[in-house]
Amino acid sequence: MAAGYCCLFLGPELGKKQDALNELRQRLAKAKAPGAPPEETVFYAGETGVPEMTATFRNGSLFADSRLFLVKNAETIKKKEEVELLASYMAVPQDDTVLVLFSEATSLARGLENGVSRENRKVFYELFESQKTQWVADFFRREGFRIDAGAVETVLELVENNTEALRRECSRLTLFLDKNRPVGAGDVEKWLSHSREESSFTLFSRIAGGDFSRALESLHTLLAARETPPGIFAGLVWCFRKLRDYLFLAASGTLSDFELRKIGLSAPKARDDYARAARRYDPAGADACLALTAEYDILLRSAGAPFESILMDLYLYKIFGAAKA
Repeated sequence: MAAGYCCLFLGPELGKKQDALNELRQRLAKAKAPGAPPEETVFYAGETGVPEMTATFRNGSLFADSRLFLVKNAETIKKKEEVELLASYMAVPQDDTVLVLFSEATSLARGLENGVSRENRKVFYELFESQKTQWVADFFRREGFRIDAGAVETVLELVENNTEALRRECSRLTLFLDKNRPVGAGDVEKWLSHSREESSFTLFSRIAGGDFSRALESLHTLLAARETPPGIFAGLVWCFRKLRDYLFLAASGTLSDFELRKIGLSAPKARDDYARAARRYDPAGADACLALTAEYDILLRSAGAPFESILMDLYLYKIFGAAKA
């Protein structure tokens, strides 16, 4: 039997994190009989208790040669007794078992990191603006399209700041574009808006404008289209973080075209949204919105579908309540 081990996949860059997970799956499958992937189980910290998770880790499987456990939102495991219990398992994991702790944070409670070797601890940081620009340009070039700089900037303004979302939306765009002419900013805006009539970004635009009724309408359109709360929250987290960057520039008196481009805001529509949001929220308000988003992400995962609409309405109400008086 192969010895078990544990991994930490940390940081906000979801696309590279997903690539690393897929590589791990392939590696585990190759270690056993060809075509026999490990038995995979996903837990959400805050939804499933640490005692229940560790009990499952320790129980052997009757049917699988190897097992892969994924624990998401691992940054919420902070209580001393929970950290100690999980760390005790991580020190001596079951044979043929791999445990991966996921978090968008860049570190976890110290006890959870101590037993993980350096090679199994990976932090996936957001791409720099220049790297994102190159990523989008390379994607379209591989697909046989020519894309101008303005179109690349528009993609980056309309899509969440991670390669998973970029890959998904750029792939969607290629269904509408013409390879016989260069892709321009107007093409991107037209087709992304066409294929995603509502998104976390249009919802943020309603929040920025202080229009609660339209924000509520946007939210329910997303839910009716089967957009999941975690997906909505991921986009809003990106927007609220960008708002913090904008507020910092405003407070330091460096709100220039150059600095706005550096944080990924070059289109007039995007700048207008953040200028309106900055009139409604101060840095404490932006931080409160991020905290509320994390809180309700956990609540929605534990409460389940029957309470989804009610909790999302309450979340939006509190987001508006975090604005300056």
